[in-house]
Amino acid sequence: MAAVVHHFAHVFFLVYAGLFPIVNPVGNAPIFLALTRDCTDRERHALALRVAIDGFFLLLGSLLLGSYVLEFFGITLPVLRIAGGTDAFYPLTMPLTVGPGAISVAIALGSQRPKEAIDFAHVAVLAGVAIAGLAAVAVTVYVCYRFAEPTIAALGKHGTNAVVRLSAFLLLCIGIQIVWTGFSELQSPSASASLVL
Repeated sequence: MAAVVHHFAHVFFLVYAGLFPIVNPVGNAPIFLALTRDCTDRERHALALRVAIDGFFLLLGSLLLGSYVLEFFGITLPVLRIAGGTDAFYPLTMPLTVGPGAISVAIALGSQRPKEAIDFAHVAVLAGVAIAGLAAVAVTVYVCYRFAEPTIAALGKHGTNAVVRLSAFLLLCIGIQIVWTGFSELQSPSASASLVL
């Protein structure tokens, strides 16, 4: 039983930790605040909730259906990682909150579902745990955007600048890692043999 709980916790944290730095709600909060500066507090809070909900469903669709779309078009995971490692409803949900990188991570996570024969109940619980991870990301987005103004006021200009720069640096590192992993997988002999042209 402990091993099963550990496995489900691992899936939850894999989804959350895989998406959190790329969705980057902490780093995006100042941008969200700047883009909504003409809104009232009530409108900004409603927008934060709407962005969190829209982002959740966008990531959910990517997680559950993305790998099938890739398979249909013959796109391999290494190619997806390279495409998703670069920068590319508008503009708050996509591309600010859920951009190409987050979508590619969600698709990659969804494609990692067990291939071996396991019972339906186990798959359903795994899917539920993954969805809970997405919900946790959405809640984090909502909290960061909802309280962006008091947080930025508390940080001050220099603190906000430091958070934005640190977030940008982390995103750069993540993007490079995603591209590196994609190129490394494309360079491997087994990937070269299975590429679809």
